[in-house]
Amino acid sequence: MQHRLEEETFQDMSLNLSTWKRIFSFMRPLRKYVMLTVFFSVLLAIADVTYPLINRYGIDQIIATGDLSLLPWFIGVYVIYMFFMFGLVFCFIYFAEKIQHYLSYIIRKNAFRRLQELPFAYYDRTPAGWIMARMTSDSRQLSDILSWGLVDITWGGMTMILLIVVMFILNVQLTLITLTVVPALMVVSYFFRKKILKAFRDIRKQNSRITGAFNEGIGGAKTTKTLVLEESNFNDFDHLTGRMRKHSIKAAMFASLYFPTILFIASIATALVFYYGGINVYQEVISIGLLYVFVSYVGQFFDPIMELANTLARIQQAQASAERVVSLIDANPDITDTPEVIAKYGTIENPKTENWEAIKGDVKFDDVTFKYKSGEQVLTHFNLDIKAGTSVALVGHTGAGKSTIVNLICRFYEPSDGRILIDGVDYKNRSMHWLHAHLGYVLQSPHLFSGTIRDNIRYGKLDATDEDIIEAATLVGAHDFIKTFEAGYDTEVAEGGARLSVGEKQLISFARALIADPKILILDEATSSVDTTTEFKIQKAIETIMKGRTTFIIAHRLSTIVSSDTILVLQNGQILEQGTHETLLKEKRHYYKLYTNQFKQTSLN
Repeated sequence: MQHRLEEETFQDMSLNLSTWKRIFSFMRPLRKYVMLTVFFSVLLAIADVTYPLINRYGIDQIIATGDLSLLPWFIGVYVIYMFFMFGLVFCFIYFAEKIQHYLSYIIRKNAFRRLQELPFAYYDRTPAGWIMARMTSDSRQLSDILSWGLVDITWGGMTMILLIVVMFILNVQLTLITLTVVPALMVVSYFFRKKILKAFRDIRKQNSRITGAFNEGIGGAKTTKTLVLEESNFNDFDHLTGRMRKHSIKAAMFASLYFPTILFIASIATALVFYYGGINVYQEVISIGLLYVFVSYVGQFFDPIMELANTLARIQQAQASAERVVSLIDANPDITDTPEVIAKYGTIENPKTENWEAIKGDVKFDDVTFKYKSGEQVLTHFNLDIKAGTSVALVGHTGAGKSTIVNLICRFYEPSDGRILIDGVDYKNRSMHWLHAHLGYVLQSPHLFSGTIRDNIRYGKLDATDEDIIEAATLVGAHDFIKTFEAGYDTEVAEGGARLSVGEKQLISFARALIADPKILILDEATSSVDTTTEFKIQKAIETIMKGRTTFIIAHRLSTIVSSDTILVLQNGQILEQGTHETLLKEKRHYYKLYTNQFKQTSLN
């Protein structure tokens, strides 16, 4: 749990410019839309500053003089101005929306691509719920702040600059009076910026935990029901959401204090302009139209300040999201191919299959030592030499090292020391994609994707024909039960294969592995979750799929491995015994005890 918490901890209270620079890099493909958005935002700022000047003309030249001859021209200019504003608002909203949706797509695409590249170890230590939070709410929030924040910053910044310039041109004294409140605004903004940033970081961190709890609760719904854990789960979830509520109320409190404070300061500036400007009008130093312009400009001056303050608050809120998304996209895989290997064999996305060597299936552990990052050492100077086409069963109590060995073979992890050779070559000298393309892995709890049975079998070989799919299903004994469904191979399996039994899902996973024609096959306790009748069917499927392949079998039911070419009895990462079923029984050591004890238990049941 410690490493999970550390991954979600972001203690720096200042805005991380390098993080935002990385996020902004995703906008490069959208340069055209960004430039158009900025252009129309600048035009809108110019139009906003021009509006009070148009009204000033009407006040001083028409209302004050009573000369109505200019009124038609004034109305015409007003109508043109309204149509111009309509076009500007439409354009910058249209392009800002484009940026928002395209940017969300780009961020999620980059994040999902990195998820495909990250090794099994990353998923082993990172909760699925936290990954989902980054892919959904975090990426959506970033695209929103970068698109509309761009509009607000451009429009707000340009409006403030133009207002200050025009105000100084019109009247220096009133301009300086207006700007006297700016230092107070800076102090207030700095104070609230720190408070809001911390509050929203706490919210995002808690939201990730809640998303993770949702994921666990939904995934373990059946276990919750059978163990009557509803109340306990509810209390735990209530605690998480209670903390979320606490942080949210705190953030809302600071936000609700921030903007009224800005409005209060703006009101002071307006009062000062009214007071000194009114005196100047009374003394006929300035016209009523000019006073109107300044009163309007004071309101307009603080509008962009409010927008900029709001954008800053949203950026502060999005800082945690930015950090999380960048930490995912820029996560360094623990296992990577060397540049030389990539140059020859390509990458997952762009494989150079023409350079891939054929694979026989010889597997050798050469003085392999392995320990996890947590420090737990599983294998020490481990040696094993398996010839192509051989079936190897791994037997031992929990923690003996069975799963570690097959994970190392699959290169989900790499040796801390020593080498693993495939066909006599260190597998680090060939690409991971080359290895995985020749691997078949059938899990104890097979995972089926949403879609049809046909689709799930075809995942093993995407260019497989319908005939290939039917042949693979027939060979593993899945065709008979598939025919009983009304839609046959087009039957929807639902999420995770929920509409099928464990045995049916297992047979489909065997068909999926068989159609890929792997040279190295991993069977991870493939019969431990089924009844004896289904086990017999699966055992026949195993015999079919093992032919001509190097097969590693992890099995708790020892009856399923009696025909294996080699059985390894493991304990604490060491091989205690090695041999065939008959040989090990004759020796009457560890394997003999395991087998006879399990046989007696089966007989009693």
